[in-house]
Amino acid sequence: MLHRMKPNHCTVFFLIFMSLGAVATSAPVIADEPANPTLDRPNILWIMIEDWSPDLSCYGTKGVHTPHVDQLASQGIRYESAFTTSPVCSTSRSAMMTGFHQNYIRANQHREYDKQPLPHGIKPIPHLFQEAGYFTALMSYKTDCNFTPNTKTELFMGEDWSDRNPDQPFFARITFGGTHRPWHRDPQRPIDIDEVELPPYYPDTPFCRRDWANGLEQMQLVDREVGTLLKRLDDEGLADNTLVFFLGDHGRCHIRGKQFLYDGGIHIPMIVRWPGKVDAGQVSDDLVMSIDVCATVLEAAGIEAPVPMHGKSLFSDEVKNRKYVFAARDKMDETHDSMRAIRSHDFKLIQNLMPERPWCQYNRYKEGAYPMLAAMNVMHMKGELTPQQAIFLASEKPEVELFDLKNDPHELNNLAGDPKYASVKAELLAKLNDWRTNVIDDQGVSDDFRATGVFPESNPESSVDDWVTKNAKKYDFNNNGWPAWYPTRTLAEWEKAVAAWEPYLFRESDGSVARPQTVHATKKKKSKIKK
Repeated sequence: MLHRMKPNHCTVFFLIFMSLGAVATSAPVIADEPANPTLDRPNILWIMIEDWSPDLSCYGTKGVHTPHVDQLASQGIRYESAFTTSPVCSTSRSAMMTGFHQNYIRANQHREYDKQPLPHGIKPIPHLFQEAGYFTALMSYKTDCNFTPNTKTELFMGEDWSDRNPDQPFFARITFGGTHRPWHRDPQRPIDIDEVELPPYYPDTPFCRRDWANGLEQMQLVDREVGTLLKRLDDEGLADNTLVFFLGDHGRCHIRGKQFLYDGGIHIPMIVRWPGKVDAGQVSDDLVMSIDVCATVLEAAGIEAPVPMHGKSLFSDEVKNRKYVFAARDKMDETHDSMRAIRSHDFKLIQNLMPERPWCQYNRYKEGAYPMLAAMNVMHMKGELTPQQAIFLASEKPEVELFDLKNDPHELNNLAGDPKYASVKAELLAKLNDWRTNVIDDQGVSDDFRATGVFPESNPESSVDDWVTKNAKKYDFNNNGWPAWYPTRTLAEWEKAVAAWEPYLFRESDGSVARPQTVHATKKKKSKIKK
């Protein structure tokens, strides 16, 4: 089975190679299962980073320097069109722990309070590996699954591959959480704000550039952690028989990123290295999903899943010929909203099931973690944003958004009402509704979830955060969510937030400044100073 690729752009060698003319290479078929199921099968190392889009130097991002991930990409396949199934951690991880879309397994509500066992006879991926004789290890602290069993000890056998028996293959997962906010600065290689390039949906100001650059610096710190882990594989003589995956759980923790179905929220880095099985220096533009990793690792280990997965092997014709990928967003903490998306190479369609709600309705996590959210709200209230930047801060959403990705890669111009694209819209809506009905058995939006008439018509406080804190015992936020009043703060309150963020945002790369508290704390405030 051949898998056509283009050369990788991550090193100067391959850039020069590309200038001489692209040559397609092939990824070989995964080897058949050996006679002894516990010997000679590949180790699996699944490396995850949190809240990060393909903002790496091997993907062409300006300003950032990620040599260790770049080298990994040069040794295998870098996927240009990789997407997660959901734009937040617990839902995307629930899907990746099973190989199924999170809605199908009823794990689609972020921070689910009433977790249930997996349906349909589905088993977690590490359990399938354990049953096949692998040692399973979770080498980081959280599982973040919206089903049961969901604890580290219930899902995995240990915390490090070194705990396995002699000659026992391992399945190890590790998450590097540094790219989740808050971000540390990089004293070894600070990034000047003039070195970075902002997407056009962000204001090009020093404040916004610094926020973006600080995230890139944190990715550089994570890159070194990845390098240390890969060096350990080499030092222990394991690299040649280890299939390595590197990917993000979902998109970047910025406005229009995490929690939303634009590419900023669902487009992820994905890199695969398998010495002797996958040719080095490849770039694939196949439409792939994070849940495809599940099917791929099982195939590599010769393990058959008890239920056919939604994800497919990355080396299969099904993936090679795939025309669409799908994603869904539902509850985010107690912020209630619901969206579905279908994406091809050329177009993206988003169906907003709750168009009456603003994109930027109250979410305590974002208001307490995103400096740029405060800055953009101030600029919006003062009329200082461009029309395209202001769209995302509107008080309601269209029912359907359609984007021509070839001509509008930043998804700024909604073509859903353009007669020229009527046939494209109709086709994508039909495919999306078929997926909702026949693949994920979509439950849609209930009356309780929509919370119509539950809250007062307007907010009597200066911020929704104030009102929510004062009324936490009077309303069932677990069931009805937080109120969707908008805007969520007065101009004066947003200006106070911007002023609080500035010293922290512009701190020196080797300095220490306390992270500001811009929302009411729900946990005991940490005294640790963030660098």
